Amino acid sequence: MTIGTQIAWDDTVLPFQLDLSDIRGRVARLDGVLDQVLKQHAYPPQIEALVSEAALLTALIGQTIKLRWRLSLQIRGTGAVKMVATDYYGPTEDGQPARIRAYAHFEADQLEQVEKPFDLLGPGYFVIVIDQGQGMTPYQGITPLTGDSLADCAQTYFAQSEQLPTRFALTYGQSQMPGGAPHWRAGGVMIQHMPKASPFVAHDGGSGADGLLQSSDIVQGEEGDNWNRVNHLLDTVEEMELIGPSVAPTDLLIRLFHEEQPRVFDAQPVRFGCSCSAQKVRDAMSIYSAKDLRHMTTPEGIVTADCQFCGAHYEFDPATLGFEARKAEQDGA
Repeated sequence: MTIGTQIAWDDTVLPFQLDLSDIRGRVARLDGVLDQVLKQHAYPPQIEALVSEAALLTALIGQTIKLRWRLSLQIRGTGAVKMVATDYYGPTEDGQPARIRAYAHFEADQLEQVEKPFDLLGPGYFVIVIDQGQGMTPYQGITPLTGDSLADCAQTYFAQSEQLPTRFALTYGQSQMPGGAPHWRAGGVMIQHMPKASPFVAHDGGSGADGLLQSSDIVQGEEGDNWNRVNHLLDTVEEMELIGPSVAPTDLLIRLFHEEQPRVFDAQPVRFGCSCSAQKVRDAMSIYSAKDLRHMTTPEGIVTADCQFCGAHYEFDPATLGFEARKAEQDGA
């Protein structure tokens, strides 16, 4: 069902469970969200592809975590692409959409034609940060970049850091409705095995690169058989089914996993959203002295700041910034 050119299941994440296999999962479709994320910048297509994959992963991973604040995904590279960063803000109230934002930092003069945009990252790290809000210590997990895609990195992260067998099937690219302009669209499936026993502890390393754990190192016996069977079913998915302009997420689950007794839950809507504000910039500047701020002041006598996620531009009187200004306000000066 469509409304204009908007497909009913666009910009949603649908949770599901395969009761026969003790496996949970998510189906995500991103369309308008990617438009909003990417239109904030003028990225080359290779960078748009990396940002699209990162945003899709973030939507899938963020929805698995019952958080009321923020999940951040940071891909840090040493090649032409230095950073791809995303944030997922969980709904503040039931029925509200989650929010996603993303950006990339790269050296434009170092970009080259590569078969896979992932190759532009070079060696680096895959980082997930979970921030549960004020007064809570953020959790951070780090694994090396590995494999041929960000999806491969995420699978290794969950095996190595969380010891949760996890698989992603993702696709993304430019799509065009009849009579419309081309725009980016992404879709994917995430599956995750929920262990019945205590987490597996590896003593001799895993079967992945440099001894990193892989899903096959963790699930064994009957659980391993279930995991392998569901993975074989997921291997049959086609790109057009993942992108999903004509295949509803529920239809996709029935096609792939009908013998596994799929059970779906309420879909989570996802929107573009940035949390930047003038006050947050002021708070970030509170560590600087008036002397430091003079080095940041433009010839016009202002301090400027730009949000890397949404492009918002802020201008300040330097006298209102820094810890000295903050102290003066507190003292009533």
